[in-house]
Amino acid sequence: MSAAEAAPENPTPGEPLNAAELDALFPAFAAHDRVLLAVSGGPDSTALMLLAARWRGLRPARPDLLVATVDHGLRAESRREAEGVGRLASRLGLSHTVLALSAQLPRTGLQEAARDARYERLAAHARTVGAGAIATGHTADDQAETVLFRLMRGSGLSGLAGIPAVRALDGLCLIRPLLGLRKGRLIEFCRQAGVEFARDPSNHDPRFARARLRQLLPLLAAEGLDAPRLARLAERLARADAALEVATDEAARRLLDGTGPLRIERRGLLALPAEVGLRVLGRAVEMQATGLVELAKLEALHSWITALAPEASGARTLAGALVRVDTRWVKIGRAPARRAK
Repeated sequence: MSAAEAAPENPTPGEPLNAAELDALFPAFAAHDRVLLAVSGGPDSTALMLLAARWRGLRPARPDLLVATVDHGLRAESRREAEGVGRLASRLGLSHTVLALSAQLPRTGLQEAARDARYERLAAHARTVGAGAIATGHTADDQAETVLFRLMRGSGLSGLAGIPAVRALDGLCLIRPLLGLRKGRLIEFCRQAGVEFARDPSNHDPRFARARLRQLLPLLAAEGLDAPRLARLAERLARADAALEVATDEAARRLLDGTGPLRIERRGLLALPAEVGLRVLGRAVEMQATGLVELAKLEALHSWITALAPEASGARTLAGALVRVDTRWVKIGRAPARRAK
């Protein structure tokens, strides 16, 4: 069951979440003895901390909850906001740690670099404190933005499935329990609780693509393409993606020979549905690649193999992998290193 299906439907703004609704938000926590809550001080993560603490208080046998705030040092207010999270965590009976980044962030691709550094720092801290999972406050609005952002970047089916409610992260579990709730609902919850929260100005800075997408969402919603519909689209695509992965697993077991240099029976590869064949080829290439396997380039490679006459052969490279095609096999190995000029 997806996060949006498991979570309660968005009630009216003044309606509090009851015990059953809280239980529906946090089933993934039950698999862990200790969960680290990633709380920046914004409304979403602040609501996550409030709701998780309330849920934990209803059932004494539930996992331990710890709180951490990553201070990127990008704004003068960030340290004060992190300390505010600590004070609220203390009121809720939760331990809190402020985590600083070990290296300065680059100027280009700032938001992506900050996200990657944040997860890396949180994962390291989770292992230090013995937490098996990290929870973040991503919402249905974040899901909608992610679907649009990835659509804009040309993502395939797996990317358009959006943010998973649960996924692996460096040997840990990353949980997003609030994906079924709207941001406005969480803001109202914080206000009802009398809790202040921080507002990050970068969320509205037009220099960043996600901020520009946020400005488009109200216009799309007016045409009927609102956050819940985009989130439902992500759920359906995730369901289809999971089915395709099962079909790819079965096809790879039959066709992918990994006892020596990787090879795929050419006739069997071409007999597969195009999407499954593309994924089998992609898995083989990724096993030999030294760089990122871009979907568009993988699609071009698959189209080239498909278009070859049965008696033809040839070779191409992709992301450091060498793909050779003969009349029987598609062979995938490591491309030779280029000679320095």
